[in-house]
Amino acid sequence: MYRFLLSRQWVILALVSVVLMPTMVKLGFWQLHRHEHKVAQNALIGENLKSRPVPVGDLTSPGHTVPYDQYWRQVTATGRYDTAHEVVVRRRTSADGTVGYHVLTPFVLDGGRTVLINRGWIPDNGSQTTLPRIPAAPRGRLTVTGRLMADQTTGDSGIKDVRGLPPRQVMLINSAQQAKALGRPVLGGYIEQTAPVPKGGTPQLIPAPEHSDIGPHMAYAVQWWLFTAGVPIGFVILVRREKRDRAAAETETAPEPVAAAA
Repeated sequence: MYRFLLSRQWVILALVSVVLMPTMVKLGFWQLHRHEHKVAQNALIGENLKSRPVPVGDLTSPGHTVPYDQYWRQVTATGRYDTAHEVVVRRRTSADGTVGYHVLTPFVLDGGRTVLINRGWIPDNGSQTTLPRIPAAPRGRLTVTGRLMADQTTGDSGIKDVRGLPPRQVMLINSAQQAKALGRPVLGGYIEQTAPVPKGGTPQLIPAPEHSDIGPHMAYAVQWWLFTAGVPIGFVILVRREKRDRAAAETETAPEPVAAAA
């Protein structure tokens, strides 16, 4: 009755089903792990954004790699801007998606150490080869508050280390690169400035990262697992339909019984 299952067509279909099921289970767990990562990241961002600001020197030092659990920590820096060695970071977008630059200014701390401060976003000037107009940084001694961020590397998504750039333009915010350019030690990572707010609103301060949206990953995980459950159900439905169709075909082709002679 079910001998048709031994045919090449049905054997291939069964093998494909067997392969699909564990693959879709793995895809479901992959989406689940992405969901869990997003939830954990949002929790970390929220916690660190609410943290009490501490002096940046308490969390980093020259050559230090900022650990992930300290990203977005609130820090303060007291000293003076070194605008003579200010650079702009190319291909950075504003909150509305407009492409421009980030202004990266060395900040000499009380005591002589240096930390990089991302003062915010400015629009480009229509040219990729000339320096855009950079709003002046405050003069004199001041305290800057911001979010501690890790050095950017060529492995970061969408970022490439391009050589031969115009003077005072870079592609990465990297303390080691800037330390080499400055000829002096620079604290690892950098500060994403949140205060004081620049006069006139420029540079535009970088908004805090979104940390309320957990994304669709859990829904995708459930979908993959529903697809997994649907494979054997669909296979059984196809088998029963095939059996019914074959039985109907046999009935239609069966010879009619010969009437007995009177």
